[in-house]
Amino acid sequence: MKNKTLITTGIALLVLCTSCSQSTIDLSIDNLTIVNRTVVPSKENVKNTLLLNNKIGDGMAIIKNERFDTGTIELELKGEDIPGKSFVGIAFNIQNDSTYEAIYFRAFNFKANELIRRQHSVQYISHPKHTWRYLRTNSEGIYEAEYIDAPSPDEWFGITIKVDMDKVYVYDKASNKPLLSVKRLEHQVSDKIGLWTGYDSKGAFRNLRLLK
Repeated sequence: MKNKTLITTGIALLVLCTSCSQSTIDLSIDNLTIVNRTVVPSKENVKNTLLLNNKIGDGMAIIKNERFDTGTIELELKGEDIPGKSFVGIAFNIQNDSTYEAIYFRAFNFKANELIRRQHSVQYISHPKHTWRYLRTNSEGIYEAEYIDAPSPDEWFGITIKVDMDKVYVYDKASNKPLLSVKRLEHQVSDKIGLWTGYDSKGAFRNLRLLK
């Protein structure tokens, strides 16, 4: 009976700790440092949703009051079905505006007829050296992958990213299907994390959670 009580107590504490670590991150503008983007009102009128406009170059919304080095990221994102103009994701290990790692998604490739385009749906980068072009040229097929059972390009989708000291793993949140697994190309030196959009791309984000 005593053992059962201890087990029950342990499970309760684990659930409590997990729920605490899963609290949704505040995406209000006061909690963000915006880099090369402008926050625009969301037409969906959904609480704690962030919408970034498009500008030339990459952009970020760095979370001010959160620290993340390794652990698990949960996030919902939405891009657009516009070829070459929809790159949405999350940056981590942010050292400055141009030095960071990121996982991002090319939503316009999710449902493409051509297999080669679908295989370019999920991408890892480590700027400034390891851009998508550098990685595709020198390590084709390793740092990008198809989004299996992908959502529609202009719909919300949920992802889970697990980051450890050596590798990054990306999963579809709803099904837990693995999408990408890669070796990190940068040492962990920063605990800054932020929402990311690529060249001339807007993006929408909600329900960000960090599990440490």
